Amino acid sequence: MLKLINISAQAGISSYLAPIEECSDLGLNLDALLIDDPIGTYIGIADGESMTDLGIYSGDLLIISRETRAIDKDIIVADLNGVFVCKQVDKKNGILLPAAKGFKPYTLKVGDHFQVEGVVVRSIRLHRPIANAQYA
Repeated sequence: MLKLINISAQAGISSYLAPIEECSDLGLNLDALLIDDPIGTYIGIADGESMTDLGIYSGDLLIISRETRAIDKDIIVADLNGVFVCKQVDKKNGILLPAAKGFKPYTLKVGDHFQVEGVVVRSIRLHRPIANAQYA
């Protein structure tokens, strides 16, 4: 378990995670911090650069809730014509919005197969790839 210590630092760090040997019975774990509903949550890995202006980069972990209902401007993961996409959703106009320059919005059309798979509730930046990770 990691002990969360609130501090202010000039480097812009707002909290410090103490080494495990300094931790005691705080009772926090990453699941408790990051996952609201373990049964309805899954983790995906972002691929591509279309969401960078919202802080999602290729290789980031996406924590996706199937239980959270998508509202306008949420970041969603969806099956669009057999391809999984991560986009911001304009529900009123039926448009999937990228969040980076050079990418075009996609307007949903009659005949598209479109299924929201979940709402991205958190993303985690990986500064190094996960060791021995096997991605499907």
